[in-house]
Amino acid sequence: MLIEGMDAFICDKCVTQANQLLAQELGTKNTKNIQAAITLLKPLEIKNHLDQYVIGQDDAKKVLSVAVYNHYKRLNQKIDKDEIEIEKSNIMLVGETGTGKTLLAKTIAKILHVPFCICDATVLTEAGYVGEDVESILTRLLQAADYDVAAAERGIVYIDEVDKVARKSDNPSITRDVSGEGVQQALLKILEGTVVNVPPQGGRKHPDQKMIPVNTNNILFICGGAFDGIERKIANRLRTQAVGYKVKKDETVLDLKNLYKYITPQDLKSFGLIPELIGRIPVLSHLNPLDKETLRNILTAPKNSLIKQYVKLFAYEDVELIFEDDVLDFVVDKAMEYKLGARGLRSICEAIMLDAMFEIPTQGDVKELNITLDYAIEKFEKADFKKLQVA
Repeated sequence: MLIEGMDAFICDKCVTQANQLLAQELGTKNTKNIQAAITLLKPLEIKNHLDQYVIGQDDAKKVLSVAVYNHYKRLNQKIDKDEIEIEKSNIMLVGETGTGKTLLAKTIAKILHVPFCICDATVLTEAGYVGEDVESILTRLLQAADYDVAAAERGIVYIDEVDKVARKSDNPSITRDVSGEGVQQALLKILEGTVVNVPPQGGRKHPDQKMIPVNTNNILFICGGAFDGIERKIANRLRTQAVGYKVKKDETVLDLKNLYKYITPQDLKSFGLIPELIGRIPVLSHLNPLDKETLRNILTAPKNSLIKQYVKLFAYEDVELIFEDDVLDFVVDKAMEYKLGARGLRSICEAIMLDAMFEIPTQGDVKELNITLDYAIEKFEKADFKKLQVA
Protein backbone atom coordinates (compact mmCIF):
# COMPACT_ATOMS: atom_id res chain seq x y z
CA MET A 1 0.00 0.00 0.00
CA LEU A 2 1.42 3.38 -1.06
CA ILE A 3 0.59 6.64 0.73
CA GLU A 4 0.79 9.74 -1.44
CA GLY A 5 2.68 12.82 -0.23
CA MET A 6 3.53 16.17 -1.85
CA ASP A 7 6.19 14.90 -4.29
CA ALA A 8 6.66 11.26 -3.33
CA PHE A 9 5.04 8.05 -2.10
CA ILE A 10 5.80 5.99 1.04
CA CYS A 11 4.79 2.36 1.58
CA ASP A 12 3.00 0.95 4.65
CA LYS A 13 6.06 -1.11 5.69
CA CYS A 14 8.24 2.00 5.83
CA VAL A 15 5.59 3.80 7.92
CA THR A 16 5.52 0.92 10.42
CA GLN A 17 9.32 0.80 10.65
CA ALA A 18 9.59 4.58 11.08
CA ASN A 19 6.94 4.46 13.79
CA GLN A 20 8.89 1.78 15.70
CA LEU A 21 12.10 3.82 15.48
CA LEU A 22 10.31 6.93 16.77
CA ALA A 23 8.70 5.03 19.65
CA GLN A 24 12.07 3.56 20.63
CA GLU A 25 13.80 6.95 20.50
CA LEU A 26 11.06 8.73 22.49
CA GLY A 27 10.99 5.92 25.06
CA THR A 28 14.77 6.30 25.59
CA LYS A 29 14.35 10.06 26.11
CA ASN A 30 11.54 9.56 28.65
CA THR A 31 13.68 7.07 30.56
CA LYS A 32 16.60 9.52 30.63
CA ASN A 33 14.33 12.32 31.88
CA ILE A 34 12.95 10.16 34.68
CA GLN A 35 16.44 9.01 35.67
CA ALA A 36 17.65 12.63 35.74
CA ALA A 37 14.78 13.57 38.04
CA ILE A 38 15.49 10.61 40.34
CA THR A 39 18.83 12.00 41.50
CA LEU A 40 17.19 15.25 42.65
CA LEU A 41 14.77 13.89 45.23
CA LYS A 42 16.24 12.57 48.47
CA PRO A 43 13.94 11.43 51.33
CA LEU A 44 14.80 14.50 53.44
CA GLU A 45 13.93 16.85 50.55
CA ILE A 46 10.56 15.11 50.03
CA LYS A 47 9.80 15.38 53.77
CA ASN A 48 10.80 19.07 53.85
CA HIS A 49 8.35 19.74 51.03
CA LEU A 50 5.59 17.90 52.92
CA ASP A 51 6.40 19.92 56.07
CA GLN A 52 5.46 23.14 54.26
CA TYR A 53 1.88 21.97 53.72
CA VAL A 54 1.16 19.27 56.35
CA ILE A 55 1.64 19.89 60.08
CA GLY A 56 2.93 17.03 62.27
CA GLN A 57 2.59 13.36 61.24
CA ASP A 58 6.38 12.86 61.07
CA ASP A 59 6.15 9.04 61.09
CA ALA A 60 3.82 8.93 58.08
CA LYS A 61 5.93 11.53 56.24
CA LYS A 62 9.11 9.49 56.75
CA VAL A 63 7.41 6.30 55.53
CA LEU A 64 6.08 8.07 52.42
CA SER A 65 9.38 9.85 51.68
CA VAL A 66 11.40 6.64 51.91
CA ALA A 67 8.85 4.69 49.84
CA VAL A 68 8.84 7.28 47.05
CA TYR A 69 12.65 7.54 47.05
CA ASN A 70 13.01 3.74 46.91
CA HIS A 71 10.47 3.71 44.10
CA TYR A 72 12.70 6.13 42.16
CA LYS A 73 15.71 3.86 42.80
CA ARG A 74 13.79 0.85 41.47
CA LEU A 75 13.03 2.76 38.27
CA ASN A 76 16.75 3.50 37.89
CA GLN A 77 17.83 -0.10 38.46
CA LYS A 78 19.52 -1.90 35.59
CA ILE A 79 18.77 -5.60 36.01
CA ASP A 80 21.67 -7.92 35.15
CA LYS A 81 21.65 -11.70 35.32
CA ASP A 82 23.33 -11.86 38.74
CA GLU A 83 21.91 -8.64 40.24
CA ILE A 84 19.33 -8.61 43.03
CA GLU A 85 15.99 -7.32 41.86
CA ILE A 86 14.38 -4.87 44.29
CA GLU A 87 10.70 -5.49 44.92
CA LYS A 88 8.23 -2.71 45.63
CA SER A 89 6.74 -2.13 49.08
CA ASN A 90 3.15 -0.93 48.88
CA ILE A 91 2.00 1.24 51.82
CA MET A 92 -1.09 1.35 54.05
CA LEU A 93 -1.83 4.63 55.91
CA VAL A 94 -4.33 4.39 58.78
CA GLY A 95 -5.69 7.39 60.69
CA GLU A 96 -8.82 9.16 61.87
CA THR A 97 -10.81 11.39 59.54
CA GLY A 98 -9.28 14.84 59.04
CA THR A 99 -5.72 13.88 60.05
CA GLY A 100 -4.24 14.46 56.58
CA LYS A 101 -4.05 11.15 54.66
CA THR A 102 -5.42 12.51 51.38
CA LEU A 103 -3.60 15.83 51.89
CA LEU A 104 -0.28 13.98 52.16
CA ALA A 105 -1.00 12.18 48.88
CA LYS A 106 -2.03 15.38 47.07
CA THR A 107 1.00 17.28 48.38
CA ILE A 108 3.49 14.60 47.42
CA ALA A 109 1.99 14.53 43.91
CA LYS A 110 3.16 18.12 43.35
CA ILE A 111 6.86 17.25 43.45
CA LEU A 112 6.85 13.86 41.75
CA HIS A 113 8.44 13.35 38.37
CA VAL A 114 6.37 10.24 37.73
CA PRO A 115 2.64 9.96 36.86
CA PHE A 116 0.49 10.10 40.00
CA CYS A 117 -3.25 9.63 40.49
CA ILE A 118 -5.68 9.52 43.42
CA CYS A 119 -8.52 6.98 43.18
CA ASP A 120 -11.49 6.37 45.44
CA ALA A 121 -12.23 2.79 46.54
CA THR A 122 -15.86 3.60 47.45
CA VAL A 123 -16.98 3.50 43.79
CA LEU A 124 -15.34 0.15 43.01
CA THR A 125 -17.50 -2.96 42.61
CA GLU A 126 -16.88 -6.55 41.57
CA ALA A 127 -16.65 -7.00 37.78
CA GLY A 128 -20.05 -7.30 36.14
CA TYR A 129 -21.96 -5.01 38.53
CA VAL A 130 -22.97 -1.35 38.35
CA GLY A 131 -20.05 0.80 39.46
CA GLU A 132 -16.41 0.94 38.40
CA ASP A 133 -14.17 -2.07 37.85
CA VAL A 134 -10.79 -2.24 39.57
CA GLU A 135 -9.13 -1.65 36.18
CA SER A 136 -10.52 1.92 36.24
CA ILE A 137 -7.71 2.70 38.74
CA LEU A 138 -5.17 2.06 35.99
CA THR A 139 -7.31 4.02 33.50
CA ARG A 140 -6.87 7.07 35.77
CA LEU A 141 -3.12 6.50 35.90
CA LEU A 142 -2.99 6.24 32.10
CA GLN A 143 -4.85 9.54 31.83
CA ALA A 144 -2.36 11.15 34.25
CA ALA A 145 0.46 9.89 32.01
CA ASP A 146 -1.22 11.22 28.81
CA TYR A 147 -1.69 7.59 27.70
CA ASP A 148 2.08 6.98 27.68
CA VAL A 149 2.09 3.33 28.80
CA ALA A 150 5.84 3.26 29.59
CA ALA A 151 5.46 6.27 31.91
CA ALA A 152 2.28 4.90 33.53
CA GLU A 153 4.07 1.63 34.34
CA ARG A 154 6.46 3.66 36.54
CA GLY A 155 3.72 5.64 38.28
CA ILE A 156 2.32 5.90 41.82
CA VAL A 157 -1.35 5.32 42.72
CA TYR A 158 -3.05 6.48 45.93
CA ILE A 159 -6.20 4.44 46.71
CA ASP A 160 -8.32 6.44 49.16
CA GLU A 161 -11.01 5.07 51.53
CA VAL A 162 -9.70 1.51 51.20
CA ASP A 163 -11.41 0.59 54.49
CA LYS A 164 -14.79 0.88 52.72
CA VAL A 165 -14.13 -2.39 50.84
CA ALA A 166 -13.84 -4.43 54.05
CA ARG A 167 -15.81 -7.66 54.40
CA LYS A 168 -19.37 -7.11 55.53
CA SER A 169 -19.12 -10.09 57.93
CA ASP A 170 -16.32 -12.04 59.59
CA ASN A 171 -16.94 -15.17 57.53
CA PRO A 172 -15.72 -15.54 53.93
CA SER A 173 -18.67 -14.77 51.70
CA ILE A 174 -20.54 -17.74 50.20
CA THR A 175 -22.58 -15.44 48.00
CA ARG A 176 -21.05 -12.41 46.29
CA ASP A 177 -19.90 -9.45 48.39
CA VAL A 178 -20.16 -7.00 45.50
CA SER A 179 -18.42 -3.92 46.89
CA GLY A 180 -16.44 -5.59 49.69
CA GLU A 181 -14.54 -8.85 49.52
CA GLY A 182 -15.01 -9.07 45.73
CA VAL A 183 -13.14 -5.78 45.23
CA GLN A 184 -10.31 -6.91 47.52
CA GLN A 185 -9.89 -10.10 45.50
CA ALA A 186 -9.83 -8.11 42.26
CA LEU A 187 -7.12 -5.82 43.71
CA LEU A 188 -4.77 -8.71 44.56
CA LYS A 189 -3.03 -9.25 41.21
CA ILE A 190 -2.89 -5.52 40.42
CA LEU A 191 -1.12 -4.74 43.72
CA GLU A 192 1.34 -7.63 43.36
CA GLY A 193 2.26 -7.10 39.72
CA THR A 194 0.73 -8.47 36.54
CA VAL A 195 -0.20 -7.40 33.01
CA VAL A 196 -3.70 -5.94 33.02
CA ASN A 197 -5.73 -5.13 29.91
CA VAL A 198 -6.98 -1.62 30.65
CA PRO A 199 -9.90 0.02 28.80
CA PRO A 200 -8.61 3.55 27.95
CA GLN A 201 -12.04 5.21 28.35
CA GLY A 202 -13.64 3.11 31.10
CA GLY A 203 -15.13 -0.35 30.83
CA ARG A 204 -18.81 -0.60 30.07
CA LYS A 205 -19.51 2.63 28.23
CA HIS A 206 -17.26 1.72 25.27
CA PRO A 207 -17.28 -2.09 24.98
CA ASP A 208 -15.64 -2.15 21.51
CA GLN A 209 -12.56 -0.10 22.41
CA LYS A 210 -9.06 -1.53 22.05
CA MET A 211 -7.55 -2.60 25.38
CA ILE A 212 -4.15 -1.28 26.49
CA PRO A 213 -1.90 -3.82 28.30
CA VAL A 214 -0.30 -2.27 31.42
CA ASN A 215 2.32 -4.04 33.56
CA THR A 216 1.83 -3.17 37.26
CA ASN A 217 5.16 -4.62 38.51
CA ASN A 218 6.71 -1.15 38.88
CA ILE A 219 3.59 0.79 39.99
CA LEU A 220 3.72 1.80 43.66
CA PHE A 221 0.37 1.60 45.47
CA ILE A 222 -0.36 3.70 48.57
CA CYS A 223 -3.64 2.88 50.35
CA GLY A 224 -5.31 5.10 52.94
CA GLY A 225 -8.36 4.72 55.17
CA ALA A 226 -9.90 5.89 58.44
CA PHE A 227 -10.84 2.34 59.59
CA ASP A 228 -13.48 3.76 61.90
CA GLY A 229 -13.96 1.47 64.92
CA ILE A 230 -10.62 -0.34 64.61
CA GLU A 231 -9.56 1.19 67.96
CA ARG A 232 -11.90 -1.25 69.71
CA LYS A 233 -10.23 -4.21 68.00
CA ILE A 234 -6.77 -2.84 68.95
CA ALA A 235 -7.94 -2.35 72.55
CA ASN A 236 -9.26 -5.93 72.72
CA ARG A 237 -5.94 -7.28 71.47
CA LEU A 238 -3.95 -5.19 73.98
CA ARG A 239 -5.88 -6.44 77.02
CA THR A 240 -3.33 -7.61 79.58
CA GLN A 241 -5.83 -8.98 82.12
CA ALA A 242 -6.45 -12.72 81.74
CA VAL A 243 -9.85 -14.11 82.70
CA GLY A 244 -9.99 -14.86 86.45
CA TYR A 245 -6.31 -14.40 87.28
CA LYS A 246 -3.67 -11.81 86.52
CA VAL A 247 -1.06 -13.94 84.81
CA LYS A 248 1.67 -11.37 84.15
CA LYS A 249 2.18 -7.84 85.37
CA ASP A 250 2.70 -5.62 82.33
CA GLU A 251 4.54 -2.40 83.06
CA THR A 252 3.90 -0.74 79.69
CA VAL A 253 1.62 2.27 79.84
CA LEU A 254 -0.74 2.43 76.86
CA ASP A 255 -1.61 5.72 75.18
CA LEU A 256 -5.38 5.32 75.21
CA LYS A 257 -5.95 8.57 73.28
CA ASN A 258 -3.95 7.25 70.32
CA LEU A 259 -4.47 3.50 69.92
CA TYR A 260 -3.66 3.77 66.19
CA LYS A 261 0.07 3.70 67.02
CA TYR A 262 -0.30 0.06 68.15
CA ILE A 263 -1.97 -1.10 64.93
CA THR A 264 -0.79 -4.39 63.38
CA PRO A 265 -1.80 -6.38 60.27
CA GLN A 266 -3.78 -8.64 62.64
CA ASP A 267 -6.12 -5.69 63.42
CA LEU A 268 -6.68 -5.01 59.71
CA LYS A 269 -7.64 -8.67 59.28
CA SER A 270 -10.16 -8.54 62.14
CA PHE A 271 -11.56 -5.29 60.64
CA GLY A 272 -12.42 -7.08 57.41
CA LEU A 273 -9.44 -6.99 55.02
CA ILE A 274 -8.55 -10.40 53.59
CA PRO A 275 -5.10 -11.80 54.52
CA GLU A 276 -3.99 -12.01 50.87
CA LEU A 277 -4.50 -8.24 50.47
CA ILE A 278 -2.72 -7.38 53.74
CA GLY A 279 0.26 -9.48 52.63
CA ARG A 280 0.62 -7.43 49.46
CA ILE A 281 0.79 -4.14 51.44
CA PRO A 282 3.78 -4.80 53.70
CA VAL A 283 4.40 -1.25 55.02
CA LEU A 284 1.82 -0.20 57.64
CA SER A 285 1.92 3.34 59.07
CA HIS A 286 -0.45 5.41 61.20
CA LEU A 287 -1.40 9.08 61.47
CA ASN A 288 -1.75 10.54 64.96
CA PRO A 289 -4.99 12.21 66.09
CA LEU A 290 -4.68 16.00 66.08
CA ASP A 291 -4.18 17.75 69.42
CA LYS A 292 -4.89 21.43 70.20
CA GLU A 293 -1.38 22.64 69.39
CA THR A 294 -1.37 20.87 66.01
CA LEU A 295 -4.82 22.21 65.10
CA ARG A 296 -3.69 25.72 66.04
CA ASN A 297 -0.67 25.38 63.74
CA ILE A 298 -2.86 24.02 60.93
CA LEU A 299 -4.91 27.22 61.08
CA THR A 300 -1.94 29.54 60.50
CA ALA A 301 1.35 27.76 59.67
CA PRO A 302 1.08 25.92 56.30
CA LYS A 303 1.59 27.70 52.97
CA ASN A 304 -2.10 27.38 52.13
CA SER A 305 -3.45 27.57 55.71
CA LEU A 306 -7.12 28.29 56.36
CA ILE A 307 -6.55 31.80 57.74
CA LYS A 308 -4.35 32.73 54.75
CA GLN A 309 -7.12 31.54 52.42
CA TYR A 310 -9.71 33.81 54.08
CA VAL A 311 -7.27 36.76 54.06
CA LYS A 312 -6.75 36.18 50.33
CA LEU A 313 -10.51 35.96 49.68
CA PHE A 314 -11.11 39.32 51.37
CA ALA A 315 -8.05 40.86 49.68
CA TYR A 316 -9.89 40.39 46.35
CA GLU A 317 -12.48 42.84 47.76
CA ASP A 318 -9.68 45.22 48.91
CA VAL A 319 -10.53 44.44 52.55
CA GLU A 320 -7.84 43.71 55.14
CA LEU A 321 -8.96 40.79 57.32
CA ILE A 322 -7.55 40.46 60.85
CA PHE A 323 -8.19 37.54 63.24
CA GLU A 324 -7.54 38.04 66.97
CA ASP A 325 -5.65 35.24 68.74
CA ASP A 326 -8.64 34.53 71.01
CA VAL A 327 -10.73 33.72 67.93
CA LEU A 328 -8.20 31.13 66.73
CA ASP A 329 -8.18 29.48 70.17
CA PHE A 330 -11.99 29.45 70.16
CA VAL A 331 -12.07 27.75 66.73
CA VAL A 332 -9.54 25.11 67.87
CA ASP A 333 -11.49 24.38 71.08
CA LYS A 334 -14.70 23.86 69.12
CA ALA A 335 -12.94 21.61 66.57
CA MET A 336 -11.64 19.46 69.44
CA GLU A 337 -15.12 19.35 70.94
CA TYR A 338 -16.77 18.11 67.74
CA LYS A 339 -13.94 15.64 66.89
CA LEU A 340 -13.97 16.36 63.16
CA GLY A 341 -10.21 16.79 62.73
CA ALA A 342 -8.80 19.48 60.47
CA ARG A 343 -11.98 19.46 58.35
CA GLY A 344 -13.88 20.69 61.40
CA LEU A 345 -11.77 23.86 61.40
CA ARG A 346 -13.15 24.87 58.02
CA SER A 347 -16.75 24.13 59.03
CA ILE A 348 -16.44 26.35 62.12
CA CYS A 349 -14.64 29.15 60.21
CA GLU A 350 -17.30 29.08 57.49
CA ALA A 351 -20.03 29.48 60.13
CA ILE A 352 -18.23 32.47 61.66
CA MET A 353 -17.38 34.16 58.34
CA LEU A 354 -20.63 33.52 56.43
CA ASP A 355 -22.37 36.83 57.20
CA ALA A 356 -19.20 38.85 56.51
CA MET A 357 -18.64 37.12 53.17
CA PHE A 358 -22.30 37.74 52.27
CA GLU A 359 -22.45 41.45 53.18
CA ILE A 360 -19.00 42.91 52.47
CA PRO A 361 -18.95 42.52 48.61
CA THR A 362 -21.91 44.95 48.43
CA GLN A 363 -20.41 47.42 50.96
CA GLY A 364 -17.73 49.30 49.05
CA ASP A 365 -16.64 51.49 52.00
CA VAL A 366 -15.26 48.69 54.24
CA LYS A 367 -11.45 48.61 54.16
CA GLU A 368 -10.71 46.56 57.28
CA LEU A 369 -12.51 43.74 59.09
CA ASN A 370 -11.39 42.74 62.59
CA ILE A 371 -12.79 39.41 63.82
CA THR A 372 -13.13 39.59 67.62
CA LEU A 373 -14.00 36.80 70.05
CA ASP A 374 -17.46 38.26 70.78
CA TYR A 375 -18.20 38.46 67.04
CA ALA A 376 -17.04 34.85 66.53
CA ILE A 377 -19.14 33.50 69.45
CA GLU A 378 -22.22 35.38 68.24
CA LYS A 379 -21.97 34.06 64.67
CA PHE A 380 -21.07 30.55 65.81
CA GLU A 381 -24.07 30.28 68.14
CA LYS A 382 -26.30 31.63 65.39
CA ALA A 383 -25.17 28.72 63.18
CA ASP A 384 -26.54 26.24 65.77
CA PHE A 385 -23.60 23.84 65.75
CA LYS A 386 -24.71 22.12 68.97
CA LYS A 387 -26.50 19.42 67.02
CA LEU A 388 -23.08 18.28 65.71
CA GLN A 389 -21.69 17.75 69.20
CA VAL A 390 -20.25 14.30 69.80
CA ALA A 391 -21.09 12.72 73.13
